[in-house]
Amino acid sequence: MTFDAKHFLATVSTSPGVYRMLDEQKNTLYVGKAKRLKARLSSYFRGQLNAKTQAMVARIDDIEVTVTRSETEALLLEQTLIKELRPPYNILLRDDKSYPFIFVTDQHPFPALEYKRVRQRRSDGRYLGPYPSSGAVRESLNLMQKIFRTRSCEDSVFAHRSRPCLQYQIQRCSAPCVGYISETDYRRDLEHAALCLEGKSERVTAQLTEAMESASARLDFEEAARFRDQVQQLRQLQQRQFVDTQRGDADIFALAQRPGGTGVSVLSVRDGRMLGARHHTPKNDLDLAPETLLAEVVSQYYLGQPHEVPGEIITSHALEERELLEEALSQHAGKRVRLTSQVRGHRAQWQQLAITNAEQQLASQLANQTQLHERFALLQKALKLAAMPQRLECFDISHSHGEATVASCVVFDHQGPRKSDYRHFKIEGVAAGDDYAAMEQALTRRLKRVQSGEAVAPDVLIVDGGKGQLNMARAVLDGMDLGFITLLGVAKGTTRKAGLETLYLETTDQPIDLPSTSPALHLIQHIRDESHRFAITGHRARRDKTRRTSTLQDIPGIGPKRRRELLRFFGGLQGVRKASREELSRVPGINASLAETIYHALHG
Repeated sequence: MTFDAKHFLATVSTSPGVYRMLDEQKNTLYVGKAKRLKARLSSYFRGQLNAKTQAMVARIDDIEVTVTRSETEALLLEQTLIKELRPPYNILLRDDKSYPFIFVTDQHPFPALEYKRVRQRRSDGRYLGPYPSSGAVRESLNLMQKIFRTRSCEDSVFAHRSRPCLQYQIQRCSAPCVGYISETDYRRDLEHAALCLEGKSERVTAQLTEAMESASARLDFEEAARFRDQVQQLRQLQQRQFVDTQRGDADIFALAQRPGGTGVSVLSVRDGRMLGARHHTPKNDLDLAPETLLAEVVSQYYLGQPHEVPGEIITSHALEERELLEEALSQHAGKRVRLTSQVRGHRAQWQQLAITNAEQQLASQLANQTQLHERFALLQKALKLAAMPQRLECFDISHSHGEATVASCVVFDHQGPRKSDYRHFKIEGVAAGDDYAAMEQALTRRLKRVQSGEAVAPDVLIVDGGKGQLNMARAVLDGMDLGFITLLGVAKGTTRKAGLETLYLETTDQPIDLPSTSPALHLIQHIRDESHRFAITGHRARRDKTRRTSTLQDIPGIGPKRRRELLRFFGGLQGVRKASREELSRVPGINASLAETIYHALHG
């Protein structure tokens, strides 16, 4: 039944609000907002539309409307619905991770700088950040430990140290665990590190310079030399830091577009200090103009995800409905937020850097897509297929001498690895080490969903193994009437070196010889290696989960007394698991033979 747009538009409200376009299955195609619902929705059924929007409109079976009190309220509701429903025609940002932080507790006499992924409501310390990525956090922590020698160990390790660790020997820690530094001096160093992480390194440099001169006046030249080294390291850090002398909090959004793709880079600046960048590749399925697309990205970035809103947001394009978005962000953040694309001075430098990042990321993305398309085309030619394959699936088996067997299924399409479709299969009920039976079980479980219509069938099914695995896979496909799926076997060569694999098409009597320089072979190697990696990851996770259930009580020869000594010596069961054989043998009552037994019981 065709959607009756004329009848619908005759009754729709002229108020601001949000609309949801639904298909025949009542799935949401698109969520939008409007200052005047009737005028906005009428534009979809009158006038000129681009081809992609026409294709979406042709699928509309119904439209649901929610009236709001204001356009700002509509914008907030729109982003809530996009986050919840993830419609296929809306701009969707794939990176839902929150910014990481550094946490400093007030409850420990010698606190460590701790990495935290999520900011929680805590009254026992303070958070520093946020940072754009975990790499930025770890790099910052590494610098602070190098300059100020703050500890990096866990509290459980700290509490049971009797002598300094290697970090002290390489001058990356001041050894507070054994009293080599007073609590006052350690707190001073920690506060200096925190100030640097907050972008206030100039203040720290001034304090250290004053302390250096004071130590020199007291003829304490060793202490003065330490302060001098810290000042020099901070000066080098300030020279490397881009526009370090500027001030302000801002996020900078830059959009780059080329035929075939769109890239958005987001640079984060806090206290004038560039923290790093994030990159997104939103799909522009409706061919939106750059200013409209970037406005969608900015609104979803803050209103649809838990990102901190700075006082200033700089964009590469003048955004559509800038005033509306400014008002919504200010209301969302509870403070005044300024949106601008016209900037000068150091802000123009930030903007240009973001534009450069976006263009470079997009160029890299398009180069990879072009290369992938070429590989798929050459694979079609090598396998003599009537049409270019759209979906490749590869299976592999991983286990340790038959223990915790896991099969992997990885999927590639013309965008590269499609990780949302990756699957692990826990293999049960087969003899240990029987790879053929394990592969048969994994393929059967996967292909049953294809047979029932629940899953998409691959164009090419790749099995990592020799002739036996290929014959078994052939039998599974034929037994399930799925012979239309092209089957490819990848057998390792005698030397097991990349480029010397033997490929079999459909059956073992149809080998394919591809040169080691063939892009088609490189594509096969890529998906084979990815399936191998994914299988090992799943196997290790399953094996480690099983082994973590082992306790000291289950180990022969470990009674209450020895168990108590082990836990006391290493500070808990986690410390025992981390210990080597030699370290275990140092525990009172544990000889080398028993240490070997304990190690194998906990690690295999």
